[in-house]
Amino acid sequence: METIHVTPTAAESIVELREEYGGPGWGLRFGLTGGGCSGYKYVLEFEEKPDDDDLVFDFDAEGEKIQVFVKPEHMEKLKDSTIDWKESLMDAGFDIKNPQAKRPCGCGESVDF
Repeated sequence: METIHVTPTAAESIVELREEYGGPGWGLRFGLTGGGCSGYKYVLEFEEKPDDDDLVFDFDAEGEKIQVFVKPEHMEKLKDSTIDWKESLMDAGFDIKNPQAKRPCGCGESVDF
């Protein structure tokens, strides 16, 4: 079965960010859009509820439920991806590890399949 993975660190960050950018119980949209120097950019944004045709993946972060919404047409390019969280002195944010990606761009903002 095709799936999406969320690391414990990313799950904790999703819970924290959801309070600031979404609302209680909102899910994280994980998808793709055209753009960037490599052809596609990842979409990560909070939404109140999934669309009727979305694939919904459930995760747990210290007792809080997290849902990730993915459009079925994006799943072929996103399957088995891991959403992680990275933090350094220079920046912090989600880090996507995608086995389908042929070539990420140098800026880390876009990907080619």
